[in-house]
Amino acid sequence: MSQTVDRALSILPLLAEGPADLGQVADRLGVHKSTALRLLRTLHEHGLVHRQPDQRYRLGARLFALAQQAVENLDVREIAHPHLVELNEKCGHTVHLAVHEENEVLYIDKVESRYPVRMYSRIGKPVAITVAAVAKLLLADLPGPERRALAERLDYPRYTSRSTPDATAFLAELAKVREQGWATDLGGHEESINCVAAPIRGADGRAVAAMSVSAPNVVVSADELLALLPLVRRTAEAISREYSGKTPVKDTE
Repeated sequence: MSQTVDRALSILPLLAEGPADLGQVADRLGVHKSTALRLLRTLHEHGLVHRQPDQRYRLGARLFALAQQAVENLDVREIAHPHLVELNEKCGHTVHLAVHEENEVLYIDKVESRYPVRMYSRIGKPVAITVAAVAKLLLADLPGPERRALAERLDYPRYTSRSTPDATAFLAELAKVREQGWATDLGGHEESINCVAAPIRGADGRAVAAMSVSAPNVVVSADELLALLPLVRRTAEAISREYSGKTPVKDTE
């Protein structure tokens, strides 16, 4: 039975490459045509493959519906949380997870710093969208027209002397973030707080969330925090692999 299931499932990645006829499927599986036909008929009955008028087979609509349903039911917070805790244990600083929803970027998870000086931030609270590192990552991932339209309608509060001053500067920063694949907030929201962030991506490569490490200057300098960037990015990549359904690789540091 396990061999039959394995063979049936092996047909799906074959058809993902494009339509194939019965002979091609049988050859790829290394089985007789009658066996391949039996497997294809079973998959066809469940809507996972479809037989075209030219007698070739392709992936069925039911498979795409199942994939979409699986994506919609993924909870990025549940997947990310153990990784955030592990990162916090390694570096000791505050770790955040954020998503972009309805024109706001919101914190959806937080692991507190082990140090006495802590950040004022809450799960469910919107971030300072024009300066926060997680916001820059999520907005940089938007298509160009959406980025420009958003930048034009935002206000640009001067939280500190390092805050983003206007739409032109914001778009330039988003372009930089989009190219390098990570972001920082070095005193842009609070003079004494620095932050480094990396994106969490889905199977389609789009950013579904962003995670960050933040710390006050009295605990670590900006340069010391920036030195954690490789670790932050590896953590984000591990979460991305798990969220996308790929085998996660354990960080050995």
